[in-house]
Amino acid sequence: QVQLVESGGGLVQAGGSLRLSCAASGRTFSTYVIVWFRQAPGKEREFVAAISWGGSSTYYADSVKGRFTISRDNAKNTVYLQLNSLKPEDTAVYYCAAGKTYGSSRTHEYDYWGQGTQVTVSS
Repeated sequence: QVQLVESGGGLVQAGGSLRLSCAASGRTFSTYVIVWFRQAPGKEREFVAAISWGGSSTYYADSVKGRFTISRDNAKNTVYLQLNSLKPEDTAVYYCAAGKTYGSSRTHEYDYWGQGTQVTVSS
């Protein structure tokens, strides 16, 4: 069982930066792949970024590649998502999720979800 809590969202101007955190409970955190998804109003939840169990592998949606960076600190049971060069179209609720499958961008592959944190980018 893993419980996830996101934080770090907020209101930022276009071009600005934020760092989101996903704090996890549970002693098996390091055995889970952690991903970030986001959901804008009226849209489907979409994959953003993923990081492997040890943190050595990452991959990103094309829409955020080069602007967002995912990282993890297993000693702190925390995954981070650094958001740089933000655009108004990045506005969404950002969710972290945990699962056992690396390489999937499908929501049903992930067993545990946080409650989300709102990111709003003004133009």
